[in-house]
Amino acid sequence: MTVIYRDPDDNTSSVDDPLLPWLRSIKKAVDDPNSAHSNGADLDNLLSNCIKTFKNDGRYRNDVRFLRIWFLYMDCSQDFQSIFRELEQNKICITHSLLYESYALFLEAKGRLTDALMVYQLGISRNAEPLERLKKAHALFRDRMFEIVNACSLEKIDAGDSFGRGESCINPWSISTVKHLLQRMNPQILKYEGYHPSRKVYSGKVALSSLHKSARNKVIEIGGRKYQIKGCAGQGGFAQVFKAYVNSNPDDVVALKIQKPPFPWEFYMYRQLDKRIPDKERSSFGFAHRLHLYSDYSIIVSDYLSHGTLQDAINSNVVIGGFMEEVLCIYYTIEMLSMLETLHSAGLIHGDFKPDNLLIRYAGDDLREDGFRDRTGPWHDQGLCLVDWGRGIDLSLFPEKIKFKGDCRTSGFRCIEMQENMPWTFQVDSYGLCVIVHMMLHNSYMEIEKKASSDGGYVYQPKSSFKRYWQVELWKNLFTKLLNISPSDNHKKLLRNLRESFQDYLCSNPQLIKKLKQLLVKQRTSLCSA
Repeated sequence: MTVIYRDPDDNTSSVDDPLLPWLRSIKKAVDDPNSAHSNGADLDNLLSNCIKTFKNDGRYRNDVRFLRIWFLYMDCSQDFQSIFRELEQNKICITHSLLYESYALFLEAKGRLTDALMVYQLGISRNAEPLERLKKAHALFRDRMFEIVNACSLEKIDAGDSFGRGESCINPWSISTVKHLLQRMNPQILKYEGYHPSRKVYSGKVALSSLHKSARNKVIEIGGRKYQIKGCAGQGGFAQVFKAYVNSNPDDVVALKIQKPPFPWEFYMYRQLDKRIPDKERSSFGFAHRLHLYSDYSIIVSDYLSHGTLQDAINSNVVIGGFMEEVLCIYYTIEMLSMLETLHSAGLIHGDFKPDNLLIRYAGDDLREDGFRDRTGPWHDQGLCLVDWGRGIDLSLFPEKIKFKGDCRTSGFRCIEMQENMPWTFQVDSYGLCVIVHMMLHNSYMEIEKKASSDGGYVYQPKSSFKRYWQVELWKNLFTKLLNISPSDNHKKLLRNLRESFQDYLCSNPQLIKKLKQLLVKQRTSLCSA
């Protein structure tokens, strides 16, 4: 990796630029093969000392020369992940696209393709400049990924060949794991209603790649149906979601999730939801009608909900400088606890539990005071709907009492176990719930800290304090329990007890239910007019 340095004949002195002598020394060490081969430790020490000297110097926080020194040091180290974390903690060039592009290329060279994708997404989410350059690099990476996935045939793996052959932890999101699972489950997937596989590329008159630039009112033909695109409803690393009219009928609206490279795993997860989630709870988890699988794209046709996401509801308060009312926070906390209780009891994990994956559902009829606790009447149709199952995990496909490794790389949603390189299972979802609750209460992502406990150990708690007029004990109990889950805890019972504690509070006073109804009506009006 080349280090940018100033020419020694320029007019800048080391007094003006203390980094300059270091750059010259580093360049000399890199360029002199004899020095590099005879004593590589000297270069390591030089890089390490340079970083220690200037990492807290504000003059170099946005200096790409200093950034390249970090990457050169990273290239010499086996523990490159901790170096990148330190780089981020010191906020070195975090607004520069070069940081994300360079690290993603570094990870790609090491075969860490999923991690590389997450780095591109992180940089784009932070609007790193120049943003268009980063987006172009991301698009090129996606094309390379597609070629890799397309070239790798799914070799048959004996279903009896268990994961890892004794390996204690598995990354459920690695390419090899997902390929293994899809191969095992392929005979079952072929029988699913709505599954339409093809070995050919998508050959419709309108190229799907053209939808990235301009999609509105374009008509694409899939499986004998025509879909009129009405707008983009969401976008991720590999996929875009569009609102569409079926055969141009505005009364028949669906969501089309178009993904490249093709990815049938999400459809598998939707069919597991159909099988395992009780009918009473099924509307809380989204529904996929069909999957059209081509050699270059996959297209999931699913229900379209038009009322926005929980992220939209949070943002609607942020833009006016306000906060979500606590009664509404409690209601959505109950909804999410109930959702995870149902999901985890069915042996399923969502894996990407974020507010933009929680669509808001509204009842068709007016809500009443009765029926809230047992979710009967109009309350059954009111609530949230969890979508985007691409990171879903089916525990029945893994050995009993399996523990997972792997990092979601989603900024703000990495559970404590991921942050500390510890095994995890349900924590990936329960931590996401805590972050969402924190966002509803504080309008900010959650930061955590270790605090000493009375038994001589420690507990994790959010850094933000609770307002004195809130139901402080309820919130403290929620965060304490979910951020400090023990392997011996009965996870289902824990979620149920937390849910019931919040329900008990709301049901203790009819005026609270009345206020909740009013707030939901107000929220619906606000989001629909936005």
